[in-house]
Amino acid sequence: MCNIKVDLRKFIEANMEIFDYEESIKDDDNIFEKGFVNSIFAMRLLQYIEDKYNIIVNDDEISLNNFSSIDNIVSLLKRTET
Repeated sequence: MCNIKVDLRKFIEANMEIFDYEESIKDDDNIFEKGFVNSIFAMRLLQYIEDKYNIIVNDDEISLNNFSSIDNIVSLLKRTET
């Protein structure tokens, strides 16, 4: 899961609304509450995750909370794998 976190962090940083070299994203940071990204980004993130990990996220799993932090996204991926 370490590489997944690295990949997710890179994707989020590449799409951040506010880019600051001094700012870093912690695994449990809520990327929406911190203002790093906006809700429209959630759709791009969903597409990225489905394409990158060759999965389909079920409609009932599509919630802002599941995409709000790197830890939550990794949890979602683990649930999707089972």
